[in-house]
Amino acid sequence: MAVDRDHVLRSAAALLTRKSTATMDEVAKAAGISRATLHRHFAGRDALVRALEALGIAECEAAVDAARLDEGPASDAVRRLVREIESAAGLLAFLYTENQLFEGEAQNEGWSRIDGRIAALFRRGQDSGEFRIDLTPAWLTEALFGLLASGAWVVQSGKVAPKDFHHMIVELLLGGALRREES
Repeated sequence: MAVDRDHVLRSAAALLTRKSTATMDEVAKAAGISRATLHRHFAGRDALVRALEALGIAECEAAVDAARLDEGPASDAVRRLVREIESAAGLLAFLYTENQLFEGEAQNEGWSRIDGRIAALFRRGQDSGEFRIDLTPAWLTEALFGLLASGAWVVQSGKVAPKDFHHMIVELLLGGALRREES
């Protein structure tokens, strides 16, 4: 029986987003394969995490493409982006905690491409007067990723309904965390 690599990766992602410390035995069980079969595809946890990183990058790039970041007001593009990336948020939350993916020269160029495209969206919003200029595009990009990860964790924990994911992230990011005095 041939092993479906995509199924194994998605099973691993689903498990690791719930339990980031899961063992390779637990990953194999979640995928419905033996540990030996898992090790034939992924030599160890690092190889599995790197494969999950490639999947996460591919899903992020597809979401960025689908969100049409250059069309319409920048705030609408942010809303589209959050909607498009929502299905990958759990995987991104797991990857966000894997520090070795973001350190040193071994960092995957895919993250830089994604960061650049999202930062360009925030810069466009600043240039058009939609977004505050006292917050850098790099900071807004990192804030978005942090909110996506936090949103995935709070939905996964059952503290927030999945239907509220998009609204919570978009409103906090675009509205800011501070309540403004009404005039």
